[in-house]
Amino acid sequence: MYDADVSPTLISKVTDAVKEQVQEWQNCSLESIYSIVYLDCIVVKVRHEGHVINKSVFLALAINTEDHKELLGMWIAENEGAKFWLSVMTELKNRGVQDILIACIDGLKGVPDAINSVYLQTHIQLCIIHMLRNSLKYVSWKDYKVVTGGLKTVYLAPTEIAALNVFEKFAQTWDKKYPQISQSWSTYWENLNTFFAYLGDIRKAIYTTNAIESLNSVIRHATKKRKGIPHR
Repeated sequence: MYDADVSPTLISKVTDAVKEQVQEWQNCSLESIYSIVYLDCIVVKVRHEGHVINKSVFLALAINTEDHKELLGMWIAENEGAKFWLSVMTELKNRGVQDILIACIDGLKGVPDAINSVYLQTHIQLCIIHMLRNSLKYVSWKDYKVVTGGLKTVYLAPTEIAALNVFEKFAQTWDKKYPQISQSWSTYWENLNTFFAYLGDIRKAIYTTNAIESLNSVIRHATKKRKGIPHR
């Protein structure tokens, strides 16, 4: 390229320098308190020994006390699981994070317990949009718009009490046809209702994991363009 003579030795030196910088970032000390931490996991293609395989990339994106976004870490594992999230929480603790006020997650079973086993006081907020999508999997097309509107009135209610009143009416209307929807929301309500304790911009910021979706898109685009990332 551009008639440059790039030797294997030079490539090796550049690669080693990049690896060193990445390792420094992965092990750097973090702030003691974060207002919000978004936790998510996406599946990417990884090149390994001549094959392309699926692996999970765990992401922790934070809002610090000065309202700035900060990527705390990226971890690659064989698959997504609450046990690995526990190791992520432990690593964050070891890197100096003493408290997380609110953790926003997509709803994987066992993750709230993994978080609270390390950060006892952290409030958990399940992503409402993920919950909505999962609920609508059960719904026929002719009911889709009405059911969506009904659930929307629940999570857009001004207070938790108002939301519960709306939810009760929703259940009375739809339980006979789609009982699994109200059952699921009732089961997870303890971690769905966190955002009702906050107002305005904070409420909007935490009831979905949209803040981390743009990062997910960048990673997916990069791995697709490069036909997978190299195994480390």
